[in-house]
Amino acid sequence: MIDVKKLTKAYGSFVAIRDVSFKAERGSILGFLGPNGAGKTTTMRIITGYMPATAGTVLIDGLDIFSQSLEARRRIGYLPESPPLYSDMRVEAYLRFVAKLRGIARGEVEPAVERVLKSCGLEDMSRRICGQLSKGYRQRVGLAQALIHDPPVLVLDEPTIGLDPRQIHEIRGLIKRLSGERTVVLSTHILPEVSQICDKVVIINDGQVVLEELLSALPQGRTLEEVFLEAITRERHPGHELDEETLEEVSAGRG
Repeated sequence: MIDVKKLTKAYGSFVAIRDVSFKAERGSILGFLGPNGAGKTTTMRIITGYMPATAGTVLIDGLDIFSQSLEARRRIGYLPESPPLYSDMRVEAYLRFVAKLRGIARGEVEPAVERVLKSCGLEDMSRRICGQLSKGYRQRVGLAQALIHDPPVLVLDEPTIGLDPRQIHEIRGLIKRLSGERTVVLSTHILPEVSQICDKVVIINDGQVVLEELLSALPQGRTLEEVFLEAITRERHPGHELDEETLEEVSAGRG
């Protein structure tokens, strides 16, 4: 469903990501894991068509995100790290607006809005103003806008960052329920997020993929934390060493 091949993004002499390649199979949840500054958000923006690559290709359901951009992007729902909400709009009005932007036919807008309000647990919030919602509910509205056109691919960038434990639990459960028919790419630096809801893990560090593996295929007796720390500390480039505080943050799942 998603095939990323040798993506590179350079800003002059600075290379943000280099030769990033991985695959996400249909109906699976892929955890795109890495410390802060590893290149996760850059990669997410490229595979969703929000940013061009310096080199490489991305295929979404066989469609090239660069040369067949419109068709490929119709198959993607994207929730960036900061949900793209209009703070002065009511939830249902905002979702109608997004539905129209997505090209949903007039007669299908209301059913689409009702569908995502229900699936994202927002039925009681439909008349609330987006800017007055808690962060947890803003994340739900962000998920709803990503799902409004019923895409087969869902890309989520740090969907639980800044939430309290109850909100994190609710959003993780929601993401799990949304998978199955959809392919989900979940970008995060929180280890429990990946171990609890993902089928496969891709670890990126210093702009390069250092591990791609099914969680079920990880060595027996080894935790994801151990695998992660080993992957991000081997073959480090000079000048890119992780400090102790960052290692502790990632291991503990704080973010």
